[in-house]
Amino acid sequence: MSIKNNIEMVREELNSEEKFFEKAVITEKFIKKYKNLMIGAVVVLVVLVGANVAYSINKQSQITAANVALLTLSEDATNSEALLTLKSISPELYDVWVYSNAVAKKDMITMKELTNSSAIMVGDLAKYELAQDTKNAASLDAYASKQDAVYRDLALVQSAIILMSNSQIQKAHEKLSQISPQSSLNKIANALLHYGVK
Repeated sequence: MSIKNNIEMVREELNSEEKFFEKAVITEKFIKKYKNLMIGAVVVLVVLVGANVAYSINKQSQITAANVALLTLSEDATNSEALLTLKSISPELYDVWVYSNAVAKKDMITMKELTNSSAIMVGDLAKYELAQDTKNAASLDAYASKQDAVYRDLALVQSAIILMSNSQIQKAHEKLSQISPQSSLNKIANALLHYGVK
């Protein structure tokens, strides 16, 4: 029985080696057939990873340079070189810097220039500042009529106060009633409706 068992073991071993070599030949054919495609895929992957790393490094260096320029401007607001650097690297951050200076100096000429800013909210805030500076109810109403106005409710309250001072009580009521109940200015509007405007 041992010879029969040995023969069976040898046969199984030969079958497994035959299968192994068969799979190796199939794998070799597959690799030869798709070699260029696999090399191309690896090259594309390496290029994409390299480009992503380069982009990240470049973006980080821009952020660092913008922060350095902003820090320089916070120490010396008259530094024109830092201002130009900030403008070229990050126009949105430049607009925020110019807006903050214009608010501090009440520079309405600069505010007018900032109304078309591409920076998030800077254009809207500049429009509010201009409307508020005119102390004109119509300007505040025009600002408040915009759907995405940040200070919509505040502009309505200011417009109502101007109308109250001009004895236009009914119009002031209309403005105050436009303030949403969820607004933080709703209590002020209600107080003006009940106590300030009769």
